[in-house]
Amino acid sequence: MSTTRPAEPTLRSTTQLTPSQRAVSLVELIIGSLIVIGHNVFHVIPNEVPILFVIALVSLQIRNGDWRVAGFRRPGSWRRTVLLAVFCGVLLQVKGLVTEPIGLWLWHTPPRMSGVFAGITSFKAFAKLLGLVWTFAAFGEEVAYRGYLLRRAADLGNWSTAACVFGLLWSSVLFGFGHYYKGPAGVFESTVSGLILGGAYLVTKRNLWAPILAHGLTDTFATVATYLKW
Repeated sequence: MSTTRPAEPTLRSTTQLTPSQRAVSLVELIIGSLIVIGHNVFHVIPNEVPILFVIALVSLQIRNGDWRVAGFRRPGSWRRTVLLAVFCGVLLQVKGLVTEPIGLWLWHTPPRMSGVFAGITSFKAFAKLLGLVWTFAAFGEEVAYRGYLLRRAADLGNWSTAACVFGLLWSSVLFGFGHYYKGPAGVFESTVSGLILGGAYLVTKRNLWAPILAHGLTDTFATVATYLKW
């Protein structure tokens, strides 16, 4: 197997996977999904993000020749990437205007807030949370959910349009359950967030920089707003 892989300029994979390769992707997707549910719903394993991050790096290196195939390519235009990230970040902030009323109608309760924001009682705690936002959340979660789980789901259909839609939906639902502590309305809200972030990943032809920046920007805004008590 070659140790390098050229950048993928199109959404559809240029190399058709064999049935056995797709079977391996299915096994990986099932395991990854069980890890997400096992931690967030049943609390029987440690946090899924570091686990999936390591699995993703190993799997992408072995199967695809380079873990950067997940989406760490230089964008064709940083300007367009940043503009898309800002646009998605705004969508992530305003989506609550739609998701919260729907959540209240369906489950009669709003999404619960993350406990990490309750700990912002000093500038030191604020700076620490910002670091967590950009490493664990923006970087770690995007590699795990978009760069790995979405990718393995789309592998099942050789990255056809239908396979990409399935990968987007499956990874977004898992992302929603990754925020199970927020309650059912929060799972729904986070699923919509996953659709926005996954959409940015696919629109940029499987480049992770737009969703990473969008994720980091929206969580940074939430952190600043909590710290300043807006």
